[in-house]
Amino acid sequence: MAKSLLIKDTTREEREEIVRRSLNCASGCENCSGCALGVGDPYDAFQPYIDGKMEIEEINRRFRASYGIH
Repeated sequence: MAKSLLIKDTTREEREEIVRRSLNCASGCENCSGCALGVGDPYDAFQPYIDGKMEIEEINRRFRASYGIH
């Protein structure tokens, strides 16, 4: 069973690692569409999760809603 990604179940360091791994930014910008979508630095978009203020699901939901993606 996978470890929970919820804020209550993770430390800040774990959340930073979760975001880093999920964005795969180690391989460079060519694998990221954040700038093309107007998000800018993808780490900025997920900073509220890293800071423990907003779950990933809510960040993704707001992003999809802003672009009319269901």
